[in-house]
Amino acid sequence: MARWLIVLGMVLVALGLAWPWVGRPALWSWFGRLPGDFTYRRGDFSFYFPLTTSIIVSALLTVLLWLWRK
Repeated sequence: MARWLIVLGMVLVALGLAWPWVGRPALWSWFGRLPGDFTYRRGDFSFYFPLTTSIIVSALLTVLLWLWRK
């Protein structure tokens, strides 16, 4: 448990230090607007379902966790 907390803290610090570059809209503007991400708008109602983005994030996390366990 302690190892996980240390790793989580290091990741959060790294993200905090990298935020000026990671937070730029032009760098991540494609993320969440991929083909296969569904948007439905009618009147005052809008629904967004990021199917393709969810699949990509799931695949990346699966590979990272698989590599972590090796």
